[in-house]
Amino acid sequence: MSRSIVRQSKFRHVFGQAVKTEQGYDDIRVSKVTWDSSFCAVNPKFLAVIVESSGGGAFLVLPLSKMGRLDKNHPLVTGHAGPVLDIDWCPHNDNILASCSEDTTAMVWQIPDQMGTQPISEPIVVLEGHSKRVGIVTWHPTARNILLTAGSDNLIIIWNVGTGEALISMDDHPDLIYNVSWNRNGSLFCTTCKDRRLRVCDPRKREVVAERMAPHDGIRPMRAIFTRDGNLFTTGFTRMSQRELGLWDPTHFEEPIALLELDTSNGVLLPYYDPDTNMVYLCGKGDSSIRYFEITEEPPYVHYLSTFSSKEPQRGMGFMPKRGVDVSKCEIARLYKLHDKKCEPIAMTVPRKSDLFQDDLYPDTTGPDPALEPEEWLEGRDEDPILQSMRDGYVPPKSRELKVARKNVLDSRPIPRRSMSSCDGSANLPVLLEIGSHTLCPPLCPPPLSPTLSPSSVPPLLCPPPISLTLSHSSVPHSVPLLCPPPCPTPLSPTPLSPSSVSHSSVPHPVPLLCPPPLSPTLSHSSVSHSSVPLLCPPPCPPPLSPSSFPHPVPLLCPPLSPTPLSHSSVSHSSVSHSSVPLLCSPPCPTPLSPTPLSPSSVPHPPPLSPP
Repeated sequence: MSRSIVRQSKFRHVFGQAVKTEQGYDDIRVSKVTWDSSFCAVNPKFLAVIVESSGGGAFLVLPLSKMGRLDKNHPLVTGHAGPVLDIDWCPHNDNILASCSEDTTAMVWQIPDQMGTQPISEPIVVLEGHSKRVGIVTWHPTARNILLTAGSDNLIIIWNVGTGEALISMDDHPDLIYNVSWNRNGSLFCTTCKDRRLRVCDPRKREVVAERMAPHDGIRPMRAIFTRDGNLFTTGFTRMSQRELGLWDPTHFEEPIALLELDTSNGVLLPYYDPDTNMVYLCGKGDSSIRYFEITEEPPYVHYLSTFSSKEPQRGMGFMPKRGVDVSKCEIARLYKLHDKKCEPIAMTVPRKSDLFQDDLYPDTTGPDPALEPEEWLEGRDEDPILQSMRDGYVPPKSRELKVARKNVLDSRPIPRRSMSSCDGSANLPVLLEIGSHTLCPPLCPPPLSPTLSPSSVPPLLCPPPISLTLSHSSVPHSVPLLCPPPCPTPLSPTPLSPSSVSHSSVPHPVPLLCPPPLSPTLSHSSVSHSSVPLLCPPPCPPPLSPSSFPHPVPLLCPPLSPTPLSHSSVSHSSVSHSSVPLLCSPPCPTPLSPTPLSPSSVPHPPPLSPP
């Protein structure tokens, strides 16, 4: 009795699952250009898709976290004069992207982490060396700044994008080049051509080191990629237009290692290879399914695993680098399927019950650090990729739209200055000065509130414009800071205070005096006691004066007009106690002032002024 032996593999039960609708990318107008390209490129930070654009070529770049419906005003990357044919992210910098177009140029772009509102139209460097459209662009896997381009002029050029110069040019292909793929360390690359030949080239020797005529009998386009152990995996068509795949040893091209027929369809099979698991994902343009295979060392060498099927056909496909998968969900690969109007992520997962890190699923993978500099590679040195552990691997952002908190514009405005009213004792009020011909005048202040006089309250002094204050030597026996409140908006008509209205006994504290308009107070020796009399003044106007320029500073108030002097009877000696008496006045300075200059006789050697 025979028993069937099932091949042991940890990838036998890998299954694909599309994300929810709200976790996809909607309203993307995928390009309709007739070119067998993937139209999509993805890395752990960004998703790039070639889109329809009028007036030249363009592609769209989205942060992976910006899921859902695409904003109609989202900026595009524009700059090509013709349709964009291929794009590829730099493996050593997640913000660098290369593109090529029908305008015969290739461009390298710096993508900012935060996309603004304006289109990106200035590339870092423009690579001009082809005479016809450029359809292939691919980065070197281990050397920094090395980029390969291939065009319809049958020319392959290798560039140093750091300097913008062409390092190597090869013209060994007599017809259109279908695809180019580097090997693991970047020492060789393979090509498929319209002449039905599969070639392995050494770019630094500028020669073809191996060649196979018609690995597939059909005349339809072929694709070829290098595997981890140096073999070649190819897809093509049979003579009867059946799609097939093959595995080849480039040192013995006579016979294939494996050759497997698949189905009958017109779409070109695009292979995506994972060197860590040795799995290949085949995505056909126009297909609604993704087949995946495992390559092993025992026959039949290429093992079919399963198929992920969906309802809608695919226009292109993007393949996430291994360091961008979610290790917490046992995700071993993620593909980004392009529909007509959207992009749908598909996760390939190994079913495991344990939440611990699965060492057997995640060996050390290729990291973002380059192993070589351009000069080292050009001199003939080869290095394998620098590996990094997946134990602390990159975890994509959660499935929600990135929201940017906008700063309140009011927070950046200066804090308004408080009104310097007579009842605000906490305000640091500057002194109004007049020295020689220099006069500092107070600015207009908001109108003050009308106070209510009561025996328990301190009656304020309200001085509406116009008022003029002249100080004589007798009125300033000691240091006299002047403090003035803001002006009144309209003339006031208060009742003048008589000596009997404010008695000496009712004013134990500093007494603001009420000055009805139009008055011009003249302070005599009898109206001001020998104690220090603080007078309140509004802030000075520019330009500021240096305190060292006046030896005997005398604070003076210079308001316009002096219609009526204030008599001695209006401010009697009984109304002012020997304590400090603040006088409050608030004249504006709308017009130039003509103050009376001080003569030496008017102020004979006043004592130094104390700070207010």
